[in-house]
Amino acid sequence: MKKYIYQIIAIIAPLLITASCTDLDIYPENTSSSEVVFSTLEGTKSALAKVYLAYTTTGNESPAGKSDLPIPGIDEGSNADFLRVWFNHQELPTEEAQCLWNDAGIPELNDINFTADDKFTSGLYYRVIMQIMYANEFLRNADESLGAEVVNFKAEARFIRAFDYWVLMDIFGNPPFVTENDNLGDLPVQTTRAELFKYVESELIEISDNNLLKDAKTNEYGRADKAAAWALLARLYLNAEVYTGSARWNDAATYAKKVIDAGFSLKSNYEHLFLADNDKNNPEIILAITFDGKYAYGYGGTSFLINCGSNIDYQTAYADRIISYGMIGNNHFWNGYRTRKELNNKFEPNDKRFLLVGETPELGSDPTDWHNGLQPYKYRNITSASTVGNPVYGSNAEQDYADVDFPLFRLAEQYLIYAEAVVRGGSGSKADAVGYVNQLRARAGVANVSEANMTANFLLDERARELYWECFRRTDLIRYGFFTGSSYLWEWKGGIQEGRGVDSHFNIYPIPASDINANTNLKQNSGY
Repeated sequence: MKKYIYQIIAIIAPLLITASCTDLDIYPENTSSSEVVFSTLEGTKSALAKVYLAYTTTGNESPAGKSDLPIPGIDEGSNADFLRVWFNHQELPTEEAQCLWNDAGIPELNDINFTADDKFTSGLYYRVIMQIMYANEFLRNADESLGAEVVNFKAEARFIRAFDYWVLMDIFGNPPFVTENDNLGDLPVQTTRAELFKYVESELIEISDNNLLKDAKTNEYGRADKAAAWALLARLYLNAEVYTGSARWNDAATYAKKVIDAGFSLKSNYEHLFLADNDKNNPEIILAITFDGKYAYGYGGTSFLINCGSNIDYQTAYADRIISYGMIGNNHFWNGYRTRKELNNKFEPNDKRFLLVGETPELGSDPTDWHNGLQPYKYRNITSASTVGNPVYGSNAEQDYADVDFPLFRLAEQYLIYAEAVVRGGSGSKADAVGYVNQLRARAGVANVSEANMTANFLLDERARELYWECFRRTDLIRYGFFTGSSYLWEWKGGIQEGRGVDSHFNIYPIPASDINANTNLKQNSGY
């Protein structure tokens, strides 16, 4: 599927999709009608690829062209790419990341001082709504009379939409809500977190229980199957108490176990999970956002994750550990992001997951000094054979953009969901929970733990060691009650070196002021 997606970019670029989410009408450019595109099975599959590609590309002209979000302040390079803006909202306000740059909006994310006018928050909000509109339009037009395969296509579009609504629910709490059954042009009504939780839950259960999605591990790479739906349900239930006020630990353990029993296994080398050929021989990834440095590229995605924290001095100084970032063109080593000492200190000696280098683990008194903090090399645009880029699709002559896929769901997360749910009182086997965690630790080369070690707080730290820079940390800290308040401080939390507590209203982000002003149905989140 990855190769197929990038071969058809030129075909699907003109697909007509109209997305009206406020009085701002979003119209991607087109020269072809929906009737033509959806008249054949091949055209319908191309349209489905467009829905998936919304996670990878930001418009028809990458990397320096215009975004498909024609909204003031949205820039294709910095705040229109899904993974880049999602990462900034999930990682920058936590102990896992700090941005050295002072672009408008960055200090507010670093310091947990969010505002309704921030361009990065607007970028994430409109990016995700655009992706929902793509899915809605696909569902309006896809014709099941073309064959049984279209049933699977529609279920995949519903999965993508459910994932996007989960992101909105997690980040913004109470977003606008629209499906394919609503009239285009109408102002969407606002939903609540609890209502949206029920919707996402019901969609995922319906498409997985009724055989609308393909069975686990039977779909093409890069496309959702039942295991992806189960994995998202497990993640949803793990955070159910935050979203609804009622814990669902039994359900979290149940659905994580369904994924665990579906035939996935850990990749033997942790570093190889995040390299340019991670789409091959990778039994751990359940679903990935696919990237390709030759056919679909830009300044977001894994190109961003590789470049944002790296600099040429560190690559030279630590060449024995890093080998190469694999970015050998002219647009690499942006030298902007570091980790904070609280993450760095969580690792035991010789933990193979510690893919960090630098001069000092502390940000110190000047968090904009690039000598301070550690630089991750978790994502690198080399293959497991240490060649540059992807030898199948990428250009080895000059690789400005990454071929690395981003693991949206992988088995290790499900091991940790199961373990936490059981430790918190959910149904399941504590012995199995210990066994799953010890499989991760064995791969990392650190000592096993016993059942006595398996506390909730230990598992929060283990999630940091295993899943850092994978867009989990803010959600995890909120679940534990540590993101706001003063019960857990890290350096520069709240904008001061020793860290300070912040108000609980920052547990969700503000709905962008531009949408509040445009849609009279919307009410701003409390505190903004």
